[in-house]
Amino acid sequence: MNVTLAVKQYISKMIESSGPGMKVLLMDKETTSIVSVVYTQSEILQKEVYLFERIDSQNRDNMKHLKAICFLRPTKENVEHLIQELRQPKYSVYFIYFSNVISKSEIKALAEADEQEVVAEVQEFYGDFIAVNPHLFSLNLQGVSRGRSWEPIVLPRVTQGLTSVLLALKKCPMIRYQLSSDMSKRLAESVKQIITKEYEPFDFRKTEVPPLLLILDRSDDAITPLLNQWTYQAMVHELLGLNNNRIDLSRVPGISKDLREVVLSAENDEFYANNLYLNFGEIGTNIKNLMEDFQKKKPKDKQKLESISDMKAFVDNYPQFKKMSGTVSKHVTVVGDLSRLVSERQLMEVSEVEQELACQNDHSSAQQNVRRLLQNPRVSEIDAVRLVMLYALRYEKHSSSILPSLMEELNRKGLSERHRKMVQAVVEYGGKRVRGSDLITPTDAVAITKQFFKGLKGVENVYTQHQPLLHDTLDQLIKGRLKDSQFPYLGPSSLRDRPQDIIVFIIGGATYEEALTVYNLNRTMPGVRIVLGGTAIHNTKSFLEEVMLSVGSGGDRTLGGGRQLSCYHHSY
Repeated sequence: MNVTLAVKQYISKMIESSGPGMKVLLMDKETTSIVSVVYTQSEILQKEVYLFERIDSQNRDNMKHLKAICFLRPTKENVEHLIQELRQPKYSVYFIYFSNVISKSEIKALAEADEQEVVAEVQEFYGDFIAVNPHLFSLNLQGVSRGRSWEPIVLPRVTQGLTSVLLALKKCPMIRYQLSSDMSKRLAESVKQIITKEYEPFDFRKTEVPPLLLILDRSDDAITPLLNQWTYQAMVHELLGLNNNRIDLSRVPGISKDLREVVLSAENDEFYANNLYLNFGEIGTNIKNLMEDFQKKKPKDKQKLESISDMKAFVDNYPQFKKMSGTVSKHVTVVGDLSRLVSERQLMEVSEVEQELACQNDHSSAQQNVRRLLQNPRVSEIDAVRLVMLYALRYEKHSSSILPSLMEELNRKGLSERHRKMVQAVVEYGGKRVRGSDLITPTDAVAITKQFFKGLKGVENVYTQHQPLLHDTLDQLIKGRLKDSQFPYLGPSSLRDRPQDIIVFIIGGATYEEALTVYNLNRTMPGVRIVLGGTAIHNTKSFLEEVMLSVGSGGDRTLGGGRQLSCYHHSY
C-alpha cells in the first residue's frame, strides 16, 4: 500500500500510452499539484513531455506537432474547457484521463464536440489526491466543516478523494467510523454509496482478510496539531510551512536567489528521505557528517565545522561546492533557519511546557510554567496562544482553573482579540463536550496503570513524550480491541480477524506527528500495512484557521488501475 507509487504508475501509464513523440501535459490547478508532488519536471522531460500547460489558460499556441495528454479532475468547468478545446484543437491528438469517475452524459458531450476526431482515448485514472509520503495522502482542503456538520460543497469532494485512494490502492474495504462524529458517519455512508453505485471498478480480487477504512474526526484530538515538533519533516512544516513539498524561504535573512523556494521530496532527495523522521539533534549531526565527507575532498582547507553558522559560511565560500551539492546547501539553509527560529523563539523551553500540558497531570506546575512563559518577551504570539489553548483543553473543567487570568496575560502581551477568540474556539472545537474519546483523563484501570508506568520509567526525550490519540486507536484496532460501541461498522458485517490493510482518514486534517506514528507502526507490526490521509496536513497555523472556519469566526473557505470508457465513440 504505497500512495506515491500508485500516482506515479498512473502518470507513467498515461505518458506511455500516448506512444513515442513530443507531448504536452494539459492539467488543471489541482492535478498540477497531484503530479508535481510525485514527479520532478526533469523526470517528466525525460519521457518526452516538453510542455506543461493549464487547461484554463487562454493564450496557448497552436502546436499541431505535439500530442496532448490531458490529466484533469472530472469537474463541470474542466469538461467545458475540454469541449471548447476539442472544437478548435491546438494539438494533433488527445489522450484524456480523468482523475475520478466521469458521468456518461459528460462523455457524450465530449464525443459530440470531437468533430475533428482528435481524441484517441478517454480513461479514468484514480489519482485524485496528493500523495505526500508513501503512507500519507492529503486532499488539500481547508474549512471542511460548519460547526459539527459538513460544509455542503466539501462532502462530495472528500468522498471523491477518498474513493479514488481506495481505487488507486485496489481496495474495497469494510468501513468503521467514529460514532461521536456525525460527519464521520456521513462520509462513511457517502463512500459506501459510491462503492455500491460504481461496483465495476471496485470489483477487486477478494483477500482473506478484507481491508478496513477507519474514518475519524480531528475534533477528537485537538492537542496533537497544537504541539511544536522535533522531527525533520514535521518541524519544517510547523516552523517554515510545507506546501506540496515546497518551502518558501524568501523571508530568511540573507537568503541567496536560488534558495528562495526549495523542494523537499523524499522521492528524489536521499538526505531528506533518510532524515524525514529523525529528531533535530540527529539531523544536525548527519548534516555535519555529510559536509565533512565533502570536505575530505578539499584537504587544503581544513576548517572545523562546529556550528550551523560555520557550515553556512563553508557553503557560501565554495561556489563549486554549492554546485556539486545543491542538496547539501539546501539542507544547511533549512536546518540553519530552523536553528535560528528555535533559539529566537526559545522553542525548547516552550516545547517542554507544551509536552507537560499534553502528557502530565500536575496543575500547579503547569499554571506556573505557562504564566512564566507568557511573561517572557521572547515567546512569540503563536507560542503564547498555543500554550493557553493547551492549558484550556487540559484543565477545561478543573476547579482551580486560572484560564481567565491567562487570557488577561495574553491581553497584556498585546495579542489581538482574534488570537484570544481562538482559545475559546479551540475549546468549542475539541473540548470535553465534543470528544468521543478519553483524550485527557483515562477512566479505566488499565489505562491509568499504563499512564502510571509511563510516568515511572521516565521518558527518553522530554520533547517527544507525547503520542497522538491515533496511536492508541490504531494499537487497539490492530489487536482487535477497538470498541464497536465507539467505532461501529457501517452495515451488518464486521471483521472476524485482525485487520491487515488499514486506511485511516481524519476529517479536519492529519498531522506529520500522526504520519510518524503510522510509519513506526508499519515498521514494527509485521503483516500490518497502514495508510493515513486527511482533508489536509496541518501545522498549528493551518489547524487554527480550520478551527476558526468551523466555529464560524474565520477567513475564506477554499477548496483546495484505470478503467477504459468504452462509451466514447462518434455515433452520438
